[in-house]
Amino acid sequence: KVRIFPLVYGTINRHRAMPWSMNASKMQWYESLFQNYGRTYDKECFTQGTRGECDFIEKEIHCDKSLRILDVGCGTGRHAIELTQRGYRVTGVDLSESQLDRAREKARDQHLCIEFLRHDARNLPFHAEFDVVLMLCEGGFPLMETDEMNFEILKNVTRALKDSGTFIFTTLNGLFPLFNNVEAFCAQAAQAGNAAYTGNTFDLMTFRDSNTTEFVDDSGNKKTLSCNERYYVPSEITWLLKTLGYASIDIFGAKLGAFSRDDTLTTKDFEMLVIAQKKGN
Repeated sequence: KVRIFPLVYGTINRHRAMPWSMNASKMQWYESLFQNYGRTYDKECFTQGTRGECDFIEKEIHCDKSLRILDVGCGTGRHAIELTQRGYRVTGVDLSESQLDRAREKARDQHLCIEFLRHDARNLPFHAEFDVVLMLCEGGFPLMETDEMNFEILKNVTRALKDSGTFIFTTLNGLFPLFNNVEAFCAQAAQAGNAAYTGNTFDLMTFRDSNTTEFVDDSGNKKTLSCNERYYVPSEITWLLKTLGYASIDIFGAKLGAFSRDDTLTTKDFEMLVIAQKKGN
């Protein structure tokens, strides 16, 4: 079954974490972004909805604390830590050792034992080990250089899931830039001290947005990066997940910190919230 609902997303929900580049000689923009950004990242406006998002996750998994959860692109561990505090077993994976160091520091400060691992989301070592996979706030997908690389992330997540497992993720809504100005939206959402996104250009042939991202790292250094992200329309996500063998695919809207199945996807929504269940035996 496939149901599409409107997404209402009032605040920009930007990059979270991502897989590790296979080409060590050329650092990708998403690697450079997270080299020294953990503390600054935790202050970004789009990281302030963690508790409400975890409330939604709990409802989706029926508060079953026996389930094993994998958080792909866990960043500084905000969802993994919140869910562990609530009694769930979570493993976090990320590209950035700096982000993972911040996650481990936060977990230690709260006397929590959480496994945070550095892995490439295109080549995860897990095989049918997890009941639930989370990939929120652009946790890798859809930041890769090619559509094939983005699809590898979905394939690896699917392999990590047990049969009948649940996959919950957010991604950029391809309907949004067709009817809205991405640069204007980013400027409106930005707050003092947050990263700024300018010079956005959207390619209708590839559905990729190119922009200049300016931010201040944890050492107080101002940095500028040229970034490129893939937007997806709902039918693409549906087709990709069907190809991978998901039995149900629901696409919703998402308010920051208040995900809900009552929100319907519209052209005004910057992101989609996707909930998919893998086929059973």
